[in-house]
Amino acid sequence: MLRCDGRCLYTGIASDVARRMAEHAAGSPRGARFTRSFTSLELVYKACLGDRSLATRAEARIKQLSRRRKEELVRNHPSAPELLEILGLAVEEK
Repeated sequence: MLRCDGRCLYTGIASDVARRMAEHAAGSPRGARFTRSFTSLELVYKACLGDRSLATRAEARIKQLSRRRKEELVRNHPSAPELLEILGLAVEEK
């Protein structure tokens, strides 16, 4: 999750967080359209979920949360298993 200009939160997924942050910060066409209008981007929360499908589902659930609940995630920095539990996503055993 990124904090944009110290105000709003942006949620996304990436396999390489440093590269993705650079794309957002540069205003690159590969960066999200939403983040291009902001001058300051700060990484405020990340969780390594390991699986792109699971990360995509988690992203969708986070985007549905209220601002208050998103701020709780930023403040509490839950571990990946805790985040999945909060979001009601079960990890499929292999």
